[in-house]
Amino acid sequence: MAASESDDRLSAFSKSGIYRFDDANAFFVDPVRVLNRCYTRFRVSPSAYYSRFFPSSIFSTGNYNNVPKNSGKRKRREKEKKKSQALNLREQMADRRHQEVRVALLKAHEALLGASQVLETLRNLRDDVEERGGDSILRENELDFVGLGSVWQAPFYEIVLKVNEDEAAVENAGGESYYQKVVPLFETHVANEASNDMEAELLDHKYILPKNSCFYMSDLRQIHNLIPAESDCGFNLILIDPPWENSSAHQKLKYPTLPNRYFLSLPIKQLTHTAGALVALWVTNREKLRNFVENELFPKWGVKYATTFYWLKVKADGSLISELDLFHHRPYECLLLGFSHGKEMNSEQLLRPNHLPDNQVFISVPGDYSRKPPIGEILLDYVPGFKHARCIELFSREMIAGWTSWGNEPLHFQDSKYFLKYN
Repeated sequence: MAASESDDRLSAFSKSGIYRFDDANAFFVDPVRVLNRCYTRFRVSPSAYYSRFFPSSIFSTGNYNNVPKNSGKRKRREKEKKKSQALNLREQMADRRHQEVRVALLKAHEALLGASQVLETLRNLRDDVEERGGDSILRENELDFVGLGSVWQAPFYEIVLKVNEDEAAVENAGGESYYQKVVPLFETHVANEASNDMEAELLDHKYILPKNSCFYMSDLRQIHNLIPAESDCGFNLILIDPPWENSSAHQKLKYPTLPNRYFLSLPIKQLTHTAGALVALWVTNREKLRNFVENELFPKWGVKYATTFYWLKVKADGSLISELDLFHHRPYECLLLGFSHGKEMNSEQLLRPNHLPDNQVFISVPGDYSRKPPIGEILLDYVPGFKHARCIELFSREMIAGWTSWGNEPLHFQDSKYFLKYN
């Protein structure tokens, strides 16, 4: 690659947060850069986002050419090797899936390790974490939205929106002229329809709402309130991150989980735009879960499976968070993609609209537990229907500009402590 082309690509990455590799079906994502495009007066704090994967001596040496590709203790490797000798039928199927995508994952990782300029940009992230004290600021006094929504007083909780009276003044001169708008917190579409981010207050906590966004906070019993009256007001992109039954999440008390059968009731078909919808579902590597999705969940939703994308997780030095072949601790998660048929979508479009690629790999440094990288922009290339797609995330824990966010805690990562204010 010519030097000028490399510089142009790096410059584009600095602005967009997305770096596409030439020789691999993969791209690198810096979630902080991507998310910061949703805001005008605030920015996501790197130390708040990247709070788990920075303990590496590589930053002290500055040597990015000899990054280890694998990590882990010998005892763990031996244990996994021993276990692999006696896999049951379901585990054998899971291993076959892994072997089918292994080459693509290795190729993507090698592409990242060869992109020294991309790795170099991550060095500043550690400086920010150390300067701001890591994640110590993140665990204090967080509101329990699930708990608030379960008490009898829930209908009386209100959120105060600080609506800017003059957007031009805010954008051009940093003005702070606003009026307060009080709306119910639960079972109400709460929207920021402005082209600037908005501050909100709830029970002595401050939250930042991205521009042109809205949320609907409720539990699964009220999800049908999202269904539009007309199908042409439905959604072209439906991203779903269910709280699957997970012993790790339960033990760590990170978030409440639900039995798999509960997700059968999601009204995906009713949420689908008349032109159709791309449905993207996060799943773990458990074979039992994959079988449930393919044989029960997608058919119940009326979704036709298309392909799987893979999120490969790396540390800030570029090394994988665990060995690639560790059976129960693989360093990637799966995003299953399918299409929900719309009234105006013919059978040919349903099969493979917009040339959806197979085994696409996206790489990023993970954020907080269960927090997924913001890849909605990448998925927009493949949605059926109009260019300006209507997008929704179900079981959302954060908000994105231009999206509707639904769940019982869509404000979780909108707390002001996850943000820095522009000077």
